[in-house]
Amino acid sequence: MTAKLACMVSTVVAAVLFIASLRYVTDFWLLAFVTSFQLHIAIVCILLSCLIFWLTRDVISAVLVVWSLALAIHAVAMLLEFSTSATAAPGARPFRLLSFNVLMNNAANADAITDTILESGADAVYLFEATALQSVLPRLQQTYPYRLGCFSGTPTCDLLILSKRPLLEGHFHSLSDLRRDRFAIASIDFDGTELTLAAGHITKPYFDDYHRDELDEISEILFRVTGPLILAGDFNSASIAPDMRDFLAANDLKKAPWEPATWPTRAGHFGIAIDHIFAREPATLMKTTRLPNRLGSNHYGLVADFMIGG
Repeated sequence: MTAKLACMVSTVVAAVLFIASLRYVTDFWLLAFVTSFQLHIAIVCILLSCLIFWLTRDVISAVLVVWSLALAIHAVAMLLEFSTSATAAPGARPFRLLSFNVLMNNAANADAITDTILESGADAVYLFEATALQSVLPRLQQTYPYRLGCFSGTPTCDLLILSKRPLLEGHFHSLSDLRRDRFAIASIDFDGTELTLAAGHITKPYFDDYHRDELDEISEILFRVTGPLILAGDFNSASIAPDMRDFLAANDLKKAPWEPATWPTRAGHFGIAIDHIFAREPATLMKTTRLPNRLGSNHYGLVADFMIGG
């Protein structure tokens, strides 16, 4: 009975590891969910394959242990890649950003979300599915008098950038034919330095090739940006996904070494980071933290501190 059970579990583990390893030969969109959860999958396979090895002591279970460890180690290496140095240049000045997908039907928590935003001390705020906050926009405007989104620069109220400083040359872009106005870019005069602020809400990666295509569209926009850049948003994918890695490399973006898990909220710290905050020097990302409360959303929000050089 033990041998039969071990054989069944070994077969399942081998199949899962094979699927997870396909990322090394193809970037097929149906694998998107698997690639984002590579570390989680590898850890579960490590535990199961170690149990099988303890019961059977055979070569197959040993191979599964090694295979699982290899996937886990590479996942950790990928998570650490593109990490910020968190070393500010001399004369750099602090800047704080809050980024949060508030969930479009979350109007019941609009006041609590507003309290959190105002208490954060953020210099700029990116909000997604912001239609839930239409009723509190006048209150937010008292602290953040400048905005792009929610009928300012666009007929929709989805993506919203709020700022304490004037937003210069703000524009919206539609990244694909699935959703309109899901990317916004503007700049501010940050004590004599032009700081570019960009926010995006990317389509889920299991909708054909839309995820990679939309990232490519953003890359074309960011290619024209010079100087310090801050990009954040709901990317619906972990940074270790192949297209996300290509995107970070192509745009010379840095992230926190260990990004806080933002989804699914029920998993707490054991989830994955699909909401991200990135920076391009001379904007240096110092740290990224997660809001302590999900505030009725299906994502956790993020707060990031930067040092902006000239």
